[in-house]
Amino acid sequence: MTAFKHTIIVGVGLILLAGPASSQSSATKPRVPLDNGASKDKSDAKAEADLIRKGRQSQARALLFALGSDARSFRDQRLRARSLARIADALWDVAAEQGRTLFREAWEAAETAVRESQKRLNLREEVLKLVARRDRLLAEEFLQKLKTDQQEAKAEPSGNNLPSGNNLWELPEALEKRLSLAENLLSTGDIERALQFADPVLGSVTISTVDFLTLLREKNPAAADRRYASMVANTGGNMLADANMISVLSSYIFTPHTYVIFNTNGGADTVSMTSSFPAASVDPQLRLAFFQTASGVLLRHQPPPEQDQSTAGIAGKYMVVKRLMPLFEQYAPKGITAAMRVQFESLNSQVSDGVRQSENEWLRKGISPEKQLLADQEQSLLDQIERAMPSDERDELYFQLALLALSKDSLKARDYVSKIDESEFRKRAQAWVDASLAISVIKKKKSETALELARSGELSHIQRVWLLTQAAKLLAKTDRDKALSLLDDATAEARRIEGVDLDRPRGLLAIANALILIEPARAWEATFDAIKAANSTEGFTGEGGVLSLHVNSKSLISKKTEAVSDFDIEGIFGKLANSDFDRAVQLAGIFQGEAPRTNATIVVARSVLNDKSVSVPTPKPVTKN
Repeated sequence: MTAFKHTIIVGVGLILLAGPASSQSSATKPRVPLDNGASKDKSDAKAEADLIRKGRQSQARALLFALGSDARSFRDQRLRARSLARIADALWDVAAEQGRTLFREAWEAAETAVRESQKRLNLREEVLKLVARRDRLLAEEFLQKLKTDQQEAKAEPSGNNLPSGNNLWELPEALEKRLSLAENLLSTGDIERALQFADPVLGSVTISTVDFLTLLREKNPAAADRRYASMVANTGGNMLADANMISVLSSYIFTPHTYVIFNTNGGADTVSMTSSFPAASVDPQLRLAFFQTASGVLLRHQPPPEQDQSTAGIAGKYMVVKRLMPLFEQYAPKGITAAMRVQFESLNSQVSDGVRQSENEWLRKGISPEKQLLADQEQSLLDQIERAMPSDERDELYFQLALLALSKDSLKARDYVSKIDESEFRKRAQAWVDASLAISVIKKKKSETALELARSGELSHIQRVWLLTQAAKLLAKTDRDKALSLLDDATAEARRIEGVDLDRPRGLLAIANALILIEPARAWEATFDAIKAANSTEGFTGEGGVLSLHVNSKSLISKKTEAVSDFDIEGIFGKLANSDFDRAVQLAGIFQGEAPRTNATIVVARSVLNDKSVSVPTPKPVTKN
């Protein structure tokens, strides 16, 4: 293992020239205003701060240059690629040419890692996301290489506006990478550059392109609506457009981030966010354009089954029309709505009784009021429990009720789980429910409910540590003593985690992240404890911290992860570096692993390069144990 040594320290000499100001005591001279001295002091202080800032930035650049040299020798090509790309990104504003060189080296390392690994790696995509933020031409060069390697040369958007293979879920792989880059740029607020990458692929109607426009609308409604209008117009002229394409297009206006595609048997394939989003408030003319295009496609003559090449077939088309009819009746012109009623009755007579009588919940998802939909589902499950005979069947129904209550963030979920007879299943279900509720109550800032779950919930050690630290942060301003007491409890809980478990340093980092808010002086020692714990584990990188939940029953296996930034080193090291740069550099160097040491050092250097003001704390040595 190559140990990174901080061998470059740039000293900053400050020469303050101060001389006594001459004054005249003549009574006939006007008196010097009292604030002149204050103004001069402010000017001197600003000049001093500027000198310190420039010196710190020189030190940070030198730190990154040294780290870059060290990263080139990392044996782990994945770590080499990630490190070089992140160093390049951090250096870009102060050393763009060096950054460009590092980006190219990062790309080469990523390609080597992909060749050497038997698994699919997204390393090149990780590098691309950072490059796209900095250098569009270089990103286009890498995209082309990626496309060639994937043999996607033929996967350009087709003139008929339909992705290859009638895939309404996503674009071909190389184009999906381009859209992913654009979405990443959009998330950072760089709308102009995001559209430079996205525009070449926004001619295709897929869930991924429509969802990009939905995300764009949250930041720039006019730009999104223009592109959506073009997409709708192109669909109207596309003879291969079918019912499912209309269903996907409808989501932009009426059910943002919720997509329903029906198969040829009338079953639904869906994508839906956990949160519901209100319908978009678009110009009535844009809404009218959608209904005109939608009716034009949905009213087309249905070919015989043996000639039907659509993704929906007659059963799927029937279900799409059935789903969208309430929208036609509420918003579309009377003439269009009347024609659609006739088409619905015609399709109704052509499908089987099973399709006609099916009541798939996705028929109403996002269109009918959510509360009524959930209430109907709850009553249906309760009715089934009344008729259920075997206890294991009732257990499954109670678990489904608990999941339904969770979707409403209701504590009734715990009551339903408690009615499960089989003890092991009840325990697994209780763990899922309590962890899910913990995440929900923290998001809603319900500190009292969080504390009750921390006391009595079926939680793992790391889940309880996270819950206690988040509750402490919620109480930081209103009850500091209580918050500190919770952090003591969290510390005791973290120490119950095995020393080799990666959750131990993550939990201690969460405590440090809470202390930096509540009692900053203690955050240094807490971070040092986390580093010692990290040095006792294998594979700790200081990033990618998550809460993992899983549960299984006879009817389903469910897993989910919740990203937790407080488990990572980025936040805490950024804050510590803003307080005391030199001490933070020393602290980062204590990590024995190449990955966490590199990540922490980049964070520390970036905090100075991005900061416009610098404080000058008294240096405090870090003791290594």
